[in-house]
Amino acid sequence: MKFSILIAHYNNATLFRDCYDSLLKQTYSDWEAVIVDDASSEDEKELVKTTIAGDERFKFFENEKNSGVGVTKSRLIDLATGKICGFVDPDDALLPTAIEKAIQIFKDKKKVVLTYSRFMGCDKDLKPIAAFKSAMQVRNGDSYFFNYPNQINHFVTFRKDVYEQTEKMNTTLRIAEDQDLYLKMYEKGDVYFIDDTNYLYRAHAGGISQNNNKDKSYDYFAQVVLATMKRRNLSSINGKKIPEKYTNHQEIFALLEYQHGIWYRIKKNIAITLQKLFR
Repeated sequence: MKFSILIAHYNNATLFRDCYDSLLKQTYSDWEAVIVDDASSEDEKELVKTTIAGDERFKFFENEKNSGVGVTKSRLIDLATGKICGFVDPDDALLPTAIEKAIQIFKDKKKVVLTYSRFMGCDKDLKPIAAFKSAMQVRNGDSYFFNYPNQINHFVTFRKDVYEQTEKMNTTLRIAEDQDLYLKMYEKGDVYFIDDTNYLYRAHAGGISQNNNKDKSYDYFAQVVLATMKRRNLSSINGKKIPEKYTNHQEIFALLEYQHGIWYRIKKNIAITLQKLFR
């Protein structure tokens, strides 16, 4: 079962070396790495090309102009030839058994359309700081699941043929495009939490969560959530009417505040436990 590692690159060639090295150490051998460069500088592109030179598993493509992460990631999936796909940021890295563990789930569990695990937060040198503790198995088949608070996160892998059955990647998004993908895949089958740390997430000055885009991320994510509500034909959440149009993220997230309540969380945990017993 071929695995496609999808890498959206933009001016991260120096840090890409760690990502590249981590791919070479994968215990699963049937993989390709598809790289789409989103109009980086010529020096950056050349450094990536030099790094991957001589290894036919790496395929390098370029956008004609800077198009944003939504366009770039959509193109990556289109270019993938593997049955299973997974995004890896060029400044991050995978642990050696990450792909192997995901592939095994897809082989064993035919109803699973997406897997995810736990990432390790790292410093700028990719040295571990702390694991992402919020990652856990979510309840499948819930029309009111919006990954809020966030639980599905790196390392995410998914079936390409099932992705083709969705509305696909929203190419207008420049942030939260991953959350949009997760929610669309969630609607097509089971998602499975691999209870392990498989991804190294690097925090550094050039990262998207460390720059001015962080202030915009709430708006993008809220728009993704509203679009999900509309796609699922929901008219209200917990007795509150869903707005027809997007105005601000506070209005959308206020609809989901009940999910932080103790009784809701208890009922959800019971449902997840029962689901685990019978899957």
